[in-house]
Amino acid sequence: MSATSSHYEIGELVFCTEDLLNDGGMPDADEDAVLVVLGSRGMVVQTGYLEADEQQMIYLVRFEDANGELGQPIGCLPEELTQEQPISS
Repeated sequence: MSATSSHYEIGELVFCTEDLLNDGGMPDADEDAVLVVLGSRGMVVQTGYLEADEQQMIYLVRFEDANGELGQPIGCLPEELTQEQPISS
């Protein structure tokens, strides 16, 4: 699979391309709380489509925390993911 591809399979390693904020979908976190930071490594655990737009892919990804433990699944759009590890600044 090309790193620039926007289609990922279950079990694939991905990295977050931006900080992801809670849009209200995570009830245990404050709204607008940072859920995942740029460059975080995760694994795709499910794929699907947005209910409101069946043309829009969405991926459930479990990202690693600071201890390397996988966290709760986070819904991600294709443009929020990459298979190229971001270079830290």
